[in-house]
Amino acid sequence: MFLNEPPSSGLLRSQYEDDRAADGYVSNHTRLWGWRPEVWGDFFQTRQTLIAGSSLTPSDLALLNAAAAAARSSSYCALAWGTRLAGQVDPATAVRVLEGSLAALGDREAELTGWARRVAVDPTSTTQADVDRLRAIGLSDREIFDATIVIAMRVAFTAVNDALGALPDAQLAADAPDAVRAAVSYGRAPDDVPSR
Repeated sequence: MFLNEPPSSGLLRSQYEDDRAADGYVSNHTRLWGWRPEVWGDFFQTRQTLIAGSSLTPSDLALLNAAAAAARSSSYCALAWGTRLAGQVDPATAVRVLEGSLAALGDREAELTGWARRVAVDPTSTTQADVDRLRAIGLSDREIFDATIVIAMRVAFTAVNDALGALPDAQLAADAPDAVRAAVSYGRAPDDVPSR
């Protein structure tokens, strides 16, 4: 990352330990957000509140995050969410979402991917017709609102990580399915030194 390591604090040490417990290492993005660990905590608590109160499926959430990250050319989040999506559905679908290949997707996946890409790149390009198509695949207005917040939060997260040079962790890239890793040919290359 472009910034130095943040100063240690009790909250930051706790967040590092949470990372180690979950993944076995402290991720590069956790180190970066360590400059404001309280903001990091609040950001993720808001995300958890959104997910807990939403009826979007885990695969919907993975798809929205992967598509938004790919649209923003964020390799870090595309690898993370592409891998998660591959586990929820299959690697071939995850690759199509990461590449924005809408024609090869089912109706629900194509509409959600298209919405995520438009909101992530040019939110003023959305139309009533776009929202009506989301309703036609069975989304309620609340689910459309939830999906849009998910995308906006992914945009904010990727903007901070990418602007300040957080590299995808070597372990994250190594754990991604081969097809997902090959599809993420944009953004910053993964770190060549494993995170610790």
